[in-house]
This record gives sequence, C-alpha cells and structure tokens, in this order.
Amino acid sequence: MIHESDRIPESCVLNLESLRDREAMSEEKDFSGFEEKLGVEFKNKDLIIQALVHRSYLNEHPDFRLGHNERLEFLGDAVLELVTTEYLYANYPNPEGDLTNWRAALVNANILSGICRDLGTEEYLFLSRGESKDAGSKARQYILANAFEAIIGAIYLDQGYESSKKFITERVLVKLPYILEHRLYLDPKSRFQEAAQEVIGITPNYRVLEEKGPDHNKWFKVGVYLNEEFVAAGEGSSKQEAQVQAAENGIAAKGW
Repeated sequence: MIHESDRIPESCVLNLESLRDREAMSEEKDFSGFEEKLGVEFKNKDLIIQALVHRSYLNEHPDFRLGHNERLEFLGDAVLELVTTEYLYANYPNPEGDLTNWRAALVNANILSGICRDLGTEEYLFLSRGESKDAGSKARQYILANAFEAIIGAIYLDQGYESSKKFITERVLVKLPYILEHRLYLDPKSRFQEAAQEVIGITPNYRVLEEKGPDHNKWFKVGVYLNEEFVAAGEGSSKQEAQVQAAENGIAAKGW
C-alpha cells in the first residue's frame, strides 16, 4: 500500500518526464545519417550535435546537456573566411576589391543557408517550438547560415584545418563559377540596373508605394519601375532594404 507521504510530488514527476523527453529528442535524431551527408565522421559526436543547437531551444530546455552553437559559429566563421580568402588569393590575380566582393558573395547568408538546406540540416536542428514553426522566414535563413558556420567550427575542432578546408572547398567554393557567371557578387540594385541598361537601355527608378509605422519601427513597400512600367515590389524596415528586395524581385520577374 502506498501512503500519501510515499508519493512522488507531481512537480518531480513532471520534471522527470520533461528530462526523459529531452533525452529522447536527442536520441531520436540519427546523426550518423547527417554525418554521411556531410562526409565527416565525428570522433566527438557532441560537437556536431551542439553545432545544431539554437539558443531558443535552451530557453525551453534549460537542462539540455550541451550549450548553444554560437561559439562554434564564431570559430567556423573565421575558418570559412580564411579558407575562402586563401583560395581566392591563390587562384585569382584580381585586385583586392574584386576578391572582397567575391568572398562576400560566397559566404553570405543566402548561399550558406541554401547549402545547409541541401544537406537536410533543418530536420536535425534543435529549435524552440516557435522557431520550429517559422520555416520560411528570414530568421530561419540566418539560423541555417549560422548553423553552417557552426558545423565548420565543429569539423575544425574535431578533424583539424585540412578537413575543414576540404569541406568548405566541396560545399562552398564550388559555387564560385556560378556566382561569377551570373554576377551575383554585385548587389541586386546594381545587377538590375546593369541588366536594364544592357537589355533595354533604361535606368530603373524606385518609388515608395506604402509607408507605415512609428519612426522607431517603420515599414516600407517600394516599387521598381522602368520608365512608367511597374516591374516588381519589395518590402523592408528601410527604403534601402525595400529597394534591394524590389530589385531582386525585378531580376526574377524579367528573367535577368
């Protein structure tokens, strides 16, 4: 017979269940499959797991045994920049300005998040419930880009510089020919203007279509035009951000 004094307090039961849930979550994910996609077999498995832990996950799971991935991201960012810089310096005689623009195009959030998605990283991320639902957002793009840098940091710590270099060469540097061919090292406004002038001899102009919100939290909708022809619109927290998005959408709309 169980006496009332022998009962485990409900709060303790909930805490034990919560702990089991957290442990089960990390065990459910088969990281060997992810390692195979990366082409890296980690000696320290905790490194690749931690590389995928977003800060938001720890807010909901403070007892999780590993920290978030921001320190690994910091390290991976430096390794990525060094490898990319070394490669560009060794293979292209172009001036510093060109190399700087090419490097920026190679390591921007759009490219890195795309690589991360191609690797199937999203299903392995440790995110809060809120972040998990926000799959198509700009924030998710940055989470993926940062996770990619954290993965590089994890490879560097576990395997050393040469393995990191091999991974970056195979995943990132292979994008360079495409970037150069399509002039993606130019910002969208410059690319749209160059294409518009080359194809139809017109310089684009931008017009604010809508503006709302208080001064500290403005929102803009901007349209890009070729003379009086409306091409596309973009949105952002500043006119410049909205113009850049409008130009990017304009490139897509025109097939340039």
